[in-house]
Amino acid sequence: MALRDKFGRAITDLRVSITDRCNYRCVYCRTGSEGPQYADLKLDEYLRIVQVFVDLGIEKVRVTGGEPLLRKGVVEFVSELAQLRTKSAKPLDIAITTNGHLLADLAQPLKDAGLNRITVSMDAVDAEKFARITRVNNGFERVLAGIRAARRCGLDPVKVNCVLLRGFNDDQIVEFGKFARDEGVIVRFIEFMPLEEDRVWSPQVVVTLDEIVSALSAWKPVRQLPPNTASETARRYTFADGIGEIGIIAPVSHPFCGHCSRIRLTSDGKIRTCLFSLLDHDLYRVMQDGGDEGAMSAYIRAVVEQKEARHHIGESGFVPPSRSMVHIGG
Repeated sequence: MALRDKFGRAITDLRVSITDRCNYRCVYCRTGSEGPQYADLKLDEYLRIVQVFVDLGIEKVRVTGGEPLLRKGVVEFVSELAQLRTKSAKPLDIAITTNGHLLADLAQPLKDAGLNRITVSMDAVDAEKFARITRVNNGFERVLAGIRAARRCGLDPVKVNCVLLRGFNDDQIVEFGKFARDEGVIVRFIEFMPLEEDRVWSPQVVVTLDEIVSALSAWKPVRQLPPNTASETARRYTFADGIGEIGIIAPVSHPFCGHCSRIRLTSDGKIRTCLFSLLDHDLYRVMQDGGDEGAMSAYIRAVVEQKEARHHIGESGFVPPSRSMVHIGG
């Protein structure tokens, strides 16, 4: 039986965080200090858990963090994932989200290991502004080199994610439009969500989908593209001449919870049914206590049954999630 929640949504996408460590301290994510850390599992423990999810119908696995490329053995981990087969006997669709700092040297090995797709987080195309956001000097050129290495080795289409904050990097919208066209990547703008450690989010800081489309259209006319799948998180656009693709992920102004197909596993083995869940569900404890694949499968099904209908960002009484983004995993 396919993995479905009580609202009938098929759960086919698994986000697996393999570390909550990160070599960047982005202002919309980290406090600037090291902060608390959770214990990472062994890579073979993640593999065992992923296998159970795949047997339940998961078709796509996105490896996240923290910064997943910091994890020793990540290439071998991807190679092991690539050996798994979905219920339809197709290879697992494997992606990674990374800040790109270490990507230039790892893009080809990851591709050779079986990685299908990669997403790079990059919040400015101006080196000075990039350093201000990440609190890392000389990172911009390394990330740019990583993006280009990923394209050279055939990890197309490379996606570049930009979280927009009003008054901070919203002047980069058109610059990213140029970047998408010049570099042949898909740029995806993400509305700022209340997932940061400092808990400073407010609706006023959010740059909305409508504002982004307006800013791009003032430079060059854009037209909307049809979604690739019903559960796709980004609304897709291209420019009138067909050169360049822009995605906009708008969970604040245009929520897409009704089509959610995702479930998350934190680096310490907890299931998160939504980014904004108030609860962790300790799958790793089930495994530690001797639970076999059947027990783990039953636990996963019971947790998925509890998946929330939607988030409540911006509503009266909204409670931020019990973990920040870096401790959940994208």
